[in-house]
Amino acid sequence: MLRFCSFDFCRAMASHVIGYPRMGPKRELKFALESFWDGKSSAEELQKVAAELRASIWKQMADAGIKYIPSNTFSYYDQVLDTTAMLGAVPPRYSWNGGEIGFDVYFSMARGNASVPAMEMTKWFDTNYHYIVPELGPDVKFSYASHKVIEEYKEAKAMGVDTVPVLVGPVSYLLLSKPAKGVAKSFSLLSLIDKIIPVYKQVVAELKAVGATWIQFDEPTLVKDLDSHQLQTFTHAYSELESSLSGLNVLIETYFADVPAETYKTITSLKAVTGFGFDLVRGTKTLDLIKGGFPSGKYLFAGVVDGRNIWANDLASSLTNLQTLESIVGKDKVVVSTSCSLLHTAVDLVNETKLDTEIKSWLAFAAQKVVEVNALAKALSGQKDEAYFSANAAAQASRKSSPRVTNEAVQKAAAALKGSDHRRATNVSARLDAQQKKLNLPILPTTTIGSFPQTMDLRRVRREYKAKKISEDVYVMAMKEEINKVVKLQEELDIDVLVHGEPERNDMVEYFGEQLSGFAFTVNGWVQSYGSRCVKPPIIYGDVSRPKAMTVFWSSMAQNMTKRPMKGMLTGPVTILNWSFVRNDQPRFETCYQIALAIKDEVEDLEKAGINVIQIDEAALREGLPLRKSEQDFYLKWAVHSFRITNCGVQDTTQIHTHMCYSNFNDIIHSIIDMDADVITIENSRSDEKLLSVFREGVKYGAGIGPGVYDIHSPRIPSTEEIADRINKMLAVLESNILWVNPDCGLKTRKYTEVKPALSNMVAAAKLLRSQLASAK
Repeated sequence: MLRFCSFDFCRAMASHVIGYPRMGPKRELKFALESFWDGKSSAEELQKVAAELRASIWKQMADAGIKYIPSNTFSYYDQVLDTTAMLGAVPPRYSWNGGEIGFDVYFSMARGNASVPAMEMTKWFDTNYHYIVPELGPDVKFSYASHKVIEEYKEAKAMGVDTVPVLVGPVSYLLLSKPAKGVAKSFSLLSLIDKIIPVYKQVVAELKAVGATWIQFDEPTLVKDLDSHQLQTFTHAYSELESSLSGLNVLIETYFADVPAETYKTITSLKAVTGFGFDLVRGTKTLDLIKGGFPSGKYLFAGVVDGRNIWANDLASSLTNLQTLESIVGKDKVVVSTSCSLLHTAVDLVNETKLDTEIKSWLAFAAQKVVEVNALAKALSGQKDEAYFSANAAAQASRKSSPRVTNEAVQKAAAALKGSDHRRATNVSARLDAQQKKLNLPILPTTTIGSFPQTMDLRRVRREYKAKKISEDVYVMAMKEEINKVVKLQEELDIDVLVHGEPERNDMVEYFGEQLSGFAFTVNGWVQSYGSRCVKPPIIYGDVSRPKAMTVFWSSMAQNMTKRPMKGMLTGPVTILNWSFVRNDQPRFETCYQIALAIKDEVEDLEKAGINVIQIDEAALREGLPLRKSEQDFYLKWAVHSFRITNCGVQDTTQIHTHMCYSNFNDIIHSIIDMDADVITIENSRSDEKLLSVFREGVKYGAGIGPGVYDIHSPRIPSTEEIADRINKMLAVLESNILWVNPDCGLKTRKYTEVKPALSNMVAAAKLLRSQLASAK
């Protein structure tokens, strides 16, 4: 229908999607990647799967009536790594000799290989998605080394779909990078702007040559608190690109938060830019900036459909906002858009055949959000689908009035938390002494983070049990055999504090959500976390409580198999919150306090069952930190408080561990200390021991701490000497009596052929250092 309307009328129905999930509705890309990595399929077979997924995405958006359809948002691993490849910014250790970057170099940067480690991986802003951190310095020779953006544009055009090619903007790329090893930490990454702009110019020229009419630069760092120099660099970069961009429509896209006032002023004054995209879901204050003034004749890409959550849009409310914006910006100058890429939500609600009908009516996954975007665009142009809007209004009303959302007892218990900071009665030093008397651990005690490899047989047993193809007795016996195998392996390796390996858990959040009230679950609601790793976030739709014990049975079973300490393994309230699709009808901290009370009940039941070491993972505490500094203190206070609630009632002799991974912790180290855990294990090796710098700078840490000694997200097996060298670096800044030795993270994604030698080398390194420390006395 859109193909036959006039150009002006089509513009009036303008709709835009920033990006779309890559894995496919049934995780087709995940399985194709893993088959390729395992040598079971060819590069051509992987590329075929990828091409089919891209084609289906473009067709879906075109059929839905989306006008501005993105290309180059598909990635085999990560869009920042794609940009590193485009710029030819390959670290020397990967032995790239120029030319078009292929899978061998690309995946070596992402995953490492037998001889060299991977590049650092960290969280993409405040999401659970990860990106590969570029390593840059003054000697990097940038060159146009990947033509992926051109190829994908041409691929879509051959289908009859004219797309908007998307690039990570040059300023955000540099601000998301880090100085390479051997480069001074004080090196200004932005000083490289004039070295990368020529490559961007080449890309723009090629896009123009193949017929592109729009180009989108994603500049998400613009929502952060940038200083005047950073903003000047931004202005300089796009001024340098201005002549190259002549003849193209240019969109600068931001997302995840409000744009600061000074930044808004800077970007909206750019001459070469046709349109500006803002997140109006998480960036509601940006509305006030737009109301205060918007450049005449420019397009506003209004991100009113939430790309970060799965709740159906309140269409009536969004339409009112869009009409207000249109009165400010001008008729036909508002483009209805998603708030960010739909990468962060599940693919299609149609695939959820087992979800409760009422709850399902409250939801919208990526496919449904595409329809919402176009429905709002049509309504704004005067073609409102009354039936669609009425059904949406009915679903909104149903959610507000449903009795399943509210539990008065839970709300009363959460309200009673006010007035206490929920700290343990004794300081950490005294607690560690009491724990050591009970546990009798050696110096530099060894442990792992929780999970052990999830074999195909293990996954099959869990699937068959869920499908009721095997009895509970058969399932429990299979899990018991797996736990016994893991316990015996750890004893053979001579690990000091054991784990049961979590064979009963597919996911550290989903497992707990399935046993808590107020949660709903999907069958195919997968979301990409990094590479081929997908997670299935639970949906928190109502008040949260714990009907019965969740882990006591498995932890007690495992403890009875060994005389060594066995960790009880829990996921903390902040991580459950940040790794779920959270209800948006009350403040996040209120939901978090409810989860904290549920986990507190579980902690105390584990202690009563004789579990003396309990790990409460807060892997995502740093991830949820707001992007604007003015909002961070409030978040950290309630997040840290939530963790303390979970364990404030245990005895001094019960050792509370926590774990964090793949984020920049240095700026929140004092909040980590304030969590008051007895031991923290924390990612360290893949980030070049960045964590240790805070201790070199004088931060005193009195609790137990285990900075990771090797990267578990790479198949590479570290040597004993390499691990011993890492431990020595830790001993240079941390006291030996508080240092633990452990991997970076859980071992679920690895194979036993990798795990056994790596852990064996880790234990050998710890013993070597113990011997050296004893000899030095």
